[in-house]
Amino acid sequence: MPRRPIDITVPDLAGRRALVTGASDGMGLRIATRLAAAGAELVLPVRNPAKGERALATIRAEVPGARASLHSMDLSSLASIGALGEALRAEGEPLHLLINNAGVMTPPTRQTTADGFELQLGTNHLGHVALVAHLLPLLRAGRARVTSQLSVAAENGRINWDDLQWERRYDGMAAYRQSKIAFGLFALELERRSAAHGWGITSNVSHPGIAPTSLLAARPEVGRSGDTAGVRLIRVLSRLGIAGTVDSAGLPALMAATDPASRGGAFYGPGGLRNMGGAPSEQTLYAPLRSAEEAGRVWEVSERLARASFSSA
Repeated sequence: MPRRPIDITVPDLAGRRALVTGASDGMGLRIATRLAAAGAELVLPVRNPAKGERALATIRAEVPGARASLHSMDLSSLASIGALGEALRAEGEPLHLLINNAGVMTPPTRQTTADGFELQLGTNHLGHVALVAHLLPLLRAGRARVTSQLSVAAENGRINWDDLQWERRYDGMAAYRQSKIAFGLFALELERRSAAHGWGITSNVSHPGIAPTSLLAARPEVGRSGDTAGVRLIRVLSRLGIAGTVDSAGLPALMAATDPASRGGAFYGPGGLRNMGGAPSEQTLYAPLRSAEEAGRVWEVSERLARASFSSA
């Protein structure tokens, strides 16, 4: 039996500028395409120029006349993030939407970023922290909504404060959970600090449920030569209509970022069975994301590690 299509209405975004990380393929590409179809001007930072050009061609084929530009950025390099921030600040155009979507998941062995951070913490969390800091003047100018993509993995787990970089004993899934919990705590603290200091930014969080994206597929760049058993199972669940699809998985982030009723500090995800798939809805924050004290600690440590200052905002 064919599955029922799931969709949301994205409002008119003409005159709005949107930056999406991880938009060169998969779910991020679908999110970017929907934003372009609604009239947004896209800023697409990509690590791989060839993949970026293919993504841009896909967007323009689906949305003739789409306004979009490619920029070079590697989330695993603070220098690369800083260079993008400098370039965009020089342009001086306000940003109205930022969707922090990019990420890596469970490299089979411990790897590090260009700055020596454990790869998942450095890319999924600290790279985005640095990006938000560098873009802060443009986000404030656009009174932006910042939506940060988490994972169902963040429902459980903790920050491994005794070994934040997993140098003593690497556990790929525990390190992934940590990176998403830290990122969620940072995003929620961004909402609190924006409200306290009058930054004008609205920050919320989303998760895609479970869908057959490339996160658990073959990723030679992170040392995974073949698809995992997990992604093979997810593909079956997706075909059965239990898990989501690449298209439906991006809808919670789209709702969080564009729906006029979406709130700062709120959490959006699929509303189906065990939140694996289904239509997006507002959901209860996962337990590891609820402590404002823990969020403050994550903020302070992340500022230091990512060499990101929000003090002059």
